[in-house]
Amino acid sequence: MDKSDFYYLGKITKLFGYKGELVFFFDVDDITEYRGLDAVFIDVNGDLIPFMIEKLRLHQGNTAIVRIQDVHDIDEAQRLVNSELYLPLSTLPKLDGNKFYYHEIIGYTVIDADAGEVGIVEEVNDQTAQALLIIKDGYKEILFPIVDELIDKLDREKKIIYVHFPEGLLDLYQ
Repeated sequence: MDKSDFYYLGKITKLFGYKGELVFFFDVDDITEYRGLDAVFIDVNGDLIPFMIEKLRLHQGNTAIVRIQDVHDIDEAQRLVNSELYLPLSTLPKLDGNKFYYHEIIGYTVIDADAGEVGIVEEVNDQTAQALLIIKDGYKEILFPIVDELIDKLDREKKIIYVHFPEGLLDLYQ
């Protein structure tokens, strides 16, 4: 299976109890959307392996306690700790308008209302208080805050994001 057909869901962080249950950390905005999850792909030595979920109960924050089918003891479960969790991209609901998934806009051209073409979206940094587009312009990296009011239009067909940089921000990169 090609990993590019999947999206990162989270990680198995630790064991829970002594019957082989695991704690999943979900790297999502709303964990309740995954309450009914019945299967997940786990990265085992670089391969995405499907596992059926027997039982999933939401825990604290963005974690859930999970029992995986055919994993019933600590030794089997321990081998999965620190593994990454994935789901197929096809399971994501389609977004329209100016709403987008971060993975979706990688490679899009960014065009500012005043300055014109700024560069290409290289990645999204969501590890900061404010999620940022990392736009590559030649050898320069330009950071752009992902704020609804600053995104004018998303053209999925042409792979272009039309934005307006806050006054003076783009000047910092000149």
